[in-house]
Amino acid sequence: MNRNSMVIRIAEEKDLAGLLEIEETAFIGDRMSRRSFRHHIRSEHSDLVLVENVSKEEMPKVLAYGLTFRHRGTRLARLYSIAVHPQARGLGLATDLLDHLENLAAAAGWLYMRLEVAKNNPKAIQLYEKSGYRVFGEYSDYYEDHSDALRMQKRIRQQDMDGFSRLTPWYQQTTLFTCGPSSLMMAMSSHDDTIEMCQGTEIDLWREATTVFMTSGHGGCHPFGLALAAKRRGFEALAMVNSEQVLFLDGVRSETKKEVLALVHNQFLSSCHRAGVSIAYQDVTQHQVESWLRSGYSVLILISTYRLDGKKAPHWVVVTGVDQQCFYVHDPYVEPEEQVAIDCQHIPIARNDFDKMSAFGSSRLRAAVALKKSVA
Repeated sequence: MNRNSMVIRIAEEKDLAGLLEIEETAFIGDRMSRRSFRHHIRSEHSDLVLVENVSKEEMPKVLAYGLTFRHRGTRLARLYSIAVHPQARGLGLATDLLDHLENLAAAAGWLYMRLEVAKNNPKAIQLYEKSGYRVFGEYSDYYEDHSDALRMQKRIRQQDMDGFSRLTPWYQQTTLFTCGPSSLMMAMSSHDDTIEMCQGTEIDLWREATTVFMTSGHGGCHPFGLALAAKRRGFEALAMVNSEQVLFLDGVRSETKKEVLALVHNQFLSSCHRAGVSIAYQDVTQHQVESWLRSGYSVLILISTYRLDGKKAPHWVVVTGVDQQCFYVHDPYVEPEEQVAIDCQHIPIARNDFDKMSAFGSSRLRAAVALKKSVA
């Protein structure tokens, strides 16, 4: 087939039948539905493109498609799917689509593209490797047929790389309110691989560090409480906040809840003084975070989730690296039905976005916990 008779363009709802035909012929399981295709056609966070046959040859109208997600608040795009109609295979359409999707994401300001590929699919792995993707992890029992998947990544916008990163294991929080303990476990495990990252430890840490109340539901974790929990486990820990006032009061309306928050805050404060946990009342700057990382500390940062999910909830993440363009974080929370674990690991967040994201609430609270293994 003449390549001049093919065009790559954004998919429209009129293409649904052709997209579904490819899906039926290309995949045995994990197929996308008409509803899913329609959602991605309409979504401002998805790029769904296709290769159209504009000739009069007896070939399908839609020859191939590719789909990527651009995650809000980050500079990370994810390749979800590339599929080619059986009658159009061998024409290099997958490579064309991949290049086109990378260019779309890069033009929109995204820095990285990630994907998962079946470990038992050497042709696809070779395609991605030729396009510059490199393996950085693996999932066991990932697909419906229980096969394993490789995690691959490519930097699609080149920048000077002179940053810092540390090897930090990732853990998915098991409740809606344990982002702090989950981030603390990840940070501690980066220094001590005997730390057991499990739900039991997660809940124990939460009980030690909880504020009792928060904006809704169970309380989240206080930076002083998290630092104390690390100190009790043999870590040198310090907390930095930009306010000497009781934290998180603007998240509750009840006077009774405010009184409890104040009590917990002051108890944590007294315990920190007795345990030798350092507390600094100053702004948490990007320079300070970089300084901690280069001095061997792991760093937990309190963020507002507004730029990630449109909500304004306080949320703890752990910083895994930094370069000239981005801070990288492990986020313990995986959005059900919208994300997989790969989306929440080493997330690249542009420095300007990180600065805005790391100020919570109307008081613009900035809080961090830094820790490293104590030297005996």
